[in-house]
Amino acid sequence: MEYALLALCQVAGLVLIPFGLPGTWLQVLGMAGYAWATDFTRLGWPALAAAVVLAIAGEVVEFTLGARYTRMYGGSPRAAWGAILGGLVGAFVGVPVFLVGSVIGAFIGAFAGAVLLEMTRGPQWRDALRAGWGAFLGRLIATVAKAGVGVVIAALALVFARG
Repeated sequence: MEYALLALCQVAGLVLIPFGLPGTWLQVLGMAGYAWATDFTRLGWPALAAAVVLAIAGEVVEFTLGARYTRMYGGSPRAAWGAILGGLVGAFVGVPVFLVGSVIGAFIGAFAGAVLLEMTRGPQWRDALRAGWGAFLGRLIATVAKAGVGVVIAALALVFARG
């Protein structure tokens, strides 16, 4: 029963990641619950610590890649902050599309935030749109990277829990 709940937490966490929700932390909590329920006999502190480190790394990657790509595509630091803030607002507000609205909102928000804040530097639309494209790509790559981290956490949890 405990293993089934652990597996459910891992799958649910992986599903939450593209929506900008804390899926990796649900995975870690599932691991902690499983470890506690089995008296840490199958899943111990080293595996839990590794999962926490991976979850932190996933968060750092998610929040920095959008800004990094914005800068790579010529955006200013202001546009990089716009990508981060726009992505967060977009994920929270979302768009009216069933099930994937927050994902689409995060991508649109990152693009729009970078463009808008880049435009405060001057009326160069081409430069602002290029920075926005970089923010969009960064958000896309960050989502894929964080999902990859989630897969590693799930593998860690399910392999170590089986003993």
